[in-house]
Amino acid sequence: MPGRFLTALYMRYNGRFALIDCGEGTQVSLRILGWGFKNIDVIMFTHFHADHIAGLPGLLLTIGNSGREEPLTLIGPKGLGAVVSGLTIVSRDIPYELKIVEIEGSPELEISGFIIKTLPLEHGTKCYAYTVSINRLAKFNPENATQLGIPKQMWSKLQRGESVSNNGEVYSPEMVMGDERKGLKIAYCTDTRPVTDLPEFVRGADLFVCEGIYGDNDKIDKAREYKHMLFSEAAEIAKKGEVKKLWLTHYSPSLTNPEEFLHNATEIFNKTYLGFDRKSTTIKFEE
Repeated sequence: MPGRFLTALYMRYNGRFALIDCGEGTQVSLRILGWGFKNIDVIMFTHFHADHIAGLPGLLLTIGNSGREEPLTLIGPKGLGAVVSGLTIVSRDIPYELKIVEIEGSPELEISGFIIKTLPLEHGTKCYAYTVSINRLAKFNPENATQLGIPKQMWSKLQRGESVSNNGEVYSPEMVMGDERKGLKIAYCTDTRPVTDLPEFVRGADLFVCEGIYGDNDKIDKAREYKHMLFSEAAEIAKKGEVKKLWLTHYSPSLTNPEEFLHNATEIFNKTYLGFDRKSTTIKFEE
């Protein structure tokens, strides 16, 4: 729409990138952000409606033009391979491999440090929510390492979770690492009615990005008919899941002034914010 792009969420960690959904025009927003294309390692799709995937062919070509040669992983519902094959008829000359992962069951995947989990949703077609987490290593205890007589040049391996040996003794990371520390968690959900497992799936997320197709509670019948959510329903899930922040997104074209209805969400979950094009934040590990 004029003044409003289609669905996509872009994440950056340690110089690597993950993308969820790729609506038409996604690469335009990425160019405006200036974050680059070469290091996009995974693209996840909630489902195959055009407003979530039609931007893929152009983006794949742009990634190729950026100089990428490493494989790129695409994740989505069953049938992803056929959908990508059809879409990429116009982008056959990409210079890297596409690895297709079709979701079956509830897999946990790790790509470039991104820990990816999925949850089936209730929409007119097969659709999934995602959580993307970053694990954090336990804090290294140099005093323990010194007492054990482990040379300093071996400490970095222990910090990376590797065992080391010295003078016939083997030392494991558990011997010199403290308690586990909280990582980061992003939850993302669009195009669904509220489902029973969703609050637990998003539980404790640092950021929950969720659809709010309608802000007006009187639109509940339409939301049920088209299998979408109201602002207030997204807020209920955020509250039950005890997330830190909720960003509302994926507004109906008829919802031209979402700020008029924000109160319907904040009355339920105070830390609810409206999404807008290229809205961004930095989430840091807790000390």
